Amino acid sequence: MPNTKEQISKNMKSNKSKDTKPELLLRKELWRRGLRYRKNYKKLFGKPDIVFLGAKIAVFVDGKMWHGYDWENQKNDFKSRRDYWIPKIERNIERDYEVTQELIALDWLVMRFWDFEVRKNLQDCADKVQRAYNNRKND
Repeated sequence: MPNTKEQISKNMKSNKSKDTKPELLLRKELWRRGLRYRKNYKKLFGKPDIVFLGAKIAVFVDGKMWHGYDWENQKNDFKSRRDYWIPKIERNIERDYEVTQELIALDWLVMRFWDFEVRKNLQDCADKVQRAYNNRKND
């Protein structure tokens, strides 16, 4: 976590809610493999980052800070404005769960990847999506 208010402010201003580097990496790799998708599909609950309409697959690339990766340990990293950040991130975690459950109820396959997972293992993440796509298209 950044130490100063200036660093925190700079971090927050540079945060993007869509077209993040990990999203772009995954999208480009899927496109390279011939998989065609919609991005940030507003007509679907939760606005998934990547959507395969015909196969009913919704893919999310979640930032570890914003979506609470290893939350029980990570929340201790917040030194200032804990009364703001902790409930905010916990609400994001709840919303992710609600979105996932709603999409599953609509017979969608929901795939979630952590941003660092995509950066570190792009091929593995793309393989998982491609396998799911092939399985659902063949059903």
